[in-house]
Amino acid sequence: MTAPTALTALDDRATVDRLDPHGLLGRIEALPEQCEEAWRCAGEFELPSAYRDAREVVLLGMGGSAIAGDIVRSIASTSGRKPIYVVRGYDAPGFVSEQTLVVACSHSGNTEETLSSVRQSLDAGARGIAVTTGGELRSLAGERGIHCLSYDYDGEPRSAIGHQLMTLLSLAERAGLLASQGDAVAEAVSLMREQRARIGHSTSSDRNAAKQLAGRLRGKLPVIVGGGVLSDAAYRWKTQINENAKSWAFHETMPELNHNAIAGFGLPEELVPRLHVVFLHHSALHPRLRLHYDAAADALTAAGVAHERVEALGSSGLAQALTSLHFGDLVSYYLALLNRVEPAPVQALDKVKAKLAQS
Repeated sequence: MTAPTALTALDDRATVDRLDPHGLLGRIEALPEQCEEAWRCAGEFELPSAYRDAREVVLLGMGGSAIAGDIVRSIASTSGRKPIYVVRGYDAPGFVSEQTLVVACSHSGNTEETLSSVRQSLDAGARGIAVTTGGELRSLAGERGIHCLSYDYDGEPRSAIGHQLMTLLSLAERAGLLASQGDAVAEAVSLMREQRARIGHSTSSDRNAAKQLAGRLRGKLPVIVGGGVLSDAAYRWKTQINENAKSWAFHETMPELNHNAIAGFGLPEELVPRLHVVFLHHSALHPRLRLHYDAAADALTAAGVAHERVEALGSSGLAQALTSLHFGDLVSYYLALLNRVEPAPVQALDKVKAKLAQS
């Protein structure tokens, strides 16, 4: 385990001020308020009645925008009325037609993959909506005569997930894909606020489960596992550890893990001491799925691989996804401080984008 002195450093405001001059901590901790405000703003949008007749919905995006789409798709998979697809990449699906509602989501409005796929979708006759702060996507919406839901947010794309998720969720509700989500949103916001009081930066490391988990993950290779709607939260944990803590991380989904990955537990032997598996769990998961969790935990124990569970909160799938996601965002931030890296900038991503811009 990480020495107490190392965790105590997480309580030091001077450490935050030194390593986080861009103020990422404040944006992470403000997720409940961001979701609440975004839900209110999205509810003011008048969705054209013709959009309710769409045969299917395709959500286009990359990074946090796509993760927001994943969560909406997962919620709709059990209670939705029409299929929802999430597309990451340059090409629109071949089935896109005038009967398809396409929602292009890009925080900056300049995500080249999303711009490419939305142009293809519109050329195929799809009905379109853009969700963005501006950029080329907003300009394209004006040129092609499609609706644009603009929001203002001064921060990293990954920190704007509340805007993206609430907007997509509201659109899905208004398009008749989902039943009313107002109660689920209220539950998620309330539980995240309660959660923040327990794991936010002001709560000391001796009482803060997120800081303690970050300590256990320091110097390890995290593998985050989730089933159902928590599989999307698991992927978010992975990407936040990558971008905030500047560290390798992987994710697995249940029950798929028990159909392949479980056969590889324990090898290579040199890696075993470096692995740390985190199961994102909730008691409302399918009973058979919970048995899969137990079986995987037993196999990890037998292989000598460290593992633990983090319990999601709430009765709705949305609350479970968001409380798990919020916990992971804070863990990734605390891990960044322990790694002594600045969490907000992502210079590696910026270099890739610069290289692509030159081609």
